[in-house]
Amino acid sequence: MMTAAAPVLPVRTPRHGQTRQLLVDTAMRLFRDGGYEKTTMRAIALAAGVSVGNAYYYFGSKDELVREFYGQLQAEHLARCLPLLREGQSLGEHLRAILGAGLDVLGPYHGFGPVFVSAAMGTSVPAGAPARQASVELFREAVRRSRPLPPLAVRASLPDLLSLLHRGITLYWAYDSSPRQERTRRLIANGVPLVAKLVVLARLPVVRKIIEETAGLIRGEKA
Repeated sequence: MMTAAAPVLPVRTPRHGQTRQLLVDTAMRLFRDGGYEKTTMRAIALAAGVSVGNAYYYFGSKDELVREFYGQLQAEHLARCLPLLREGQSLGEHLRAILGAGLDVLGPYHGFGPVFVSAAMGTSVPAGAPARQASVELFREAVRRSRPLPPLAVRASLPDLLSLLHRGITLYWAYDSSPRQERTRRLIANGVPLVAKLVVLARLPVVRKIIEETAGLIRGEKA
């Protein structure tokens, strides 16, 4: 009895990475020009000069394309922020730098901001996804370089909490229709000092308990 032939898969060569990136770049252009909902995987493959089967080999859905692109934006965000995190600066200064740079990186793609929120940051995305882990590590570095250092009792929990804050800011940005998303920028300008004060107040048992319980909820989400 004859057995079915195994499917022929693309060989992983340097061209493999080039094709993958071509699909991402083409998808983002089509999303900007025609909208996310109206753009199909077939249209992306056609515009990229790739067969539909090959496109699905690299990415199983449009959401996967968005997650890949969001991961690249996170890498760009990290590269922009690290030189801005200087030893001796306050946590508030570091937060303003990180959150402001985040808006600058995402800015050109505000037209389909809600798609980012749904595909790249939604509940279907694992808590341990690379983009989320990169965000936590960025805030961990911000905490480590801050002076004065945050209270020891909450220092280990802060990166997760600040990453969650960043996700909330991104959600607000996605639906902010003000010019250049100025409302989001004001939210950062007014909110960062409050966050910095709350961290200082973490020396008080009642505030520390709230922070610890919130961090516990986040750790439960990751489990």
